[in-house]
Amino acid sequence: MRLKNKVAVITGGSGGIGKETALRFIEEGAKVVLVDINKDTGEKVALNLREKGGEVMFLEADVTEEEDVKKYVEETVKKHGKIDIFFNNAGIEGDVSTVADYDAEVFKKVLDVNVTGVFLGLKHVLRQMEKQSSGSVINTSSMGGLVAHENFSAYVASKHAVSGLTKVAGIEYGKKGVRVNAICPGPIKTDMVKNAAQKFNPENPQEYYDKISVMVPDGRLGEPEEIANLVVFLGSDEAKYINGAAHSIDGGVTAV
Repeated sequence: MRLKNKVAVITGGSGGIGKETALRFIEEGAKVVLVDINKDTGEKVALNLREKGGEVMFLEADVTEEEDVKKYVEETVKKHGKIDIFFNNAGIEGDVSTVADYDAEVFKKVLDVNVTGVFLGLKHVLRQMEKQSSGSVINTSSMGGLVAHENFSAYVASKHAVSGLTKVAGIEYGKKGVRVNAICPGPIKTDMVKNAAQKFNPENPQEYYDKISVMVPDGRLGEPEEIANLVVFLGSDEAKYINGAAHSIDGGVTAV
């Protein structure tokens, strides 16, 4: 029960990593607020977690809209009085295409969700955590926030931005009792990777899985619960001297 009586907010809460992290949070004693743009899926995930004994609230929000972000922060504080952990996780993968062929509107959309959404979450959650003089923020970057990958220009650009925002916020708020870190997952068994595989080769998505598996020294894709375990640690007091860092969790991909 490392997170007993803590309040945790998760954006992208109905996705693979968000859902598994919410489960781990309630297992460790936290009260959870799930935030997602998909109302139906979000409510189903919240109901499932409540059936497992968790105290879980779902809030529908578009992370790119500042009023929606302000609302999910206000509603959380209204119900629970605080935010101890913020898993700033919502994101999209965009297209699989070379830079010259990348659709400009899709590029803008990826940056809007992956960068503006993260920024707005930081902006409003950090204000609350500063009032409390405490809190832990975990931004979802990617191994694409540390190294480049061909055909994913928008995604890589956005995740490099998340890694940079993490460092800036960590420096600014560490002195105020708030920690800001990022996780950098490698290829994980989620819908995002499934979508990328379908875009890479609609006729044979397995080709994409085979290609990325070869990249991983561990020889496999990661599981969402493995990412969730790292998020739980960073959100807990066991990680109280870790701040402003980007943590690789990629089976060794970025070590090569």
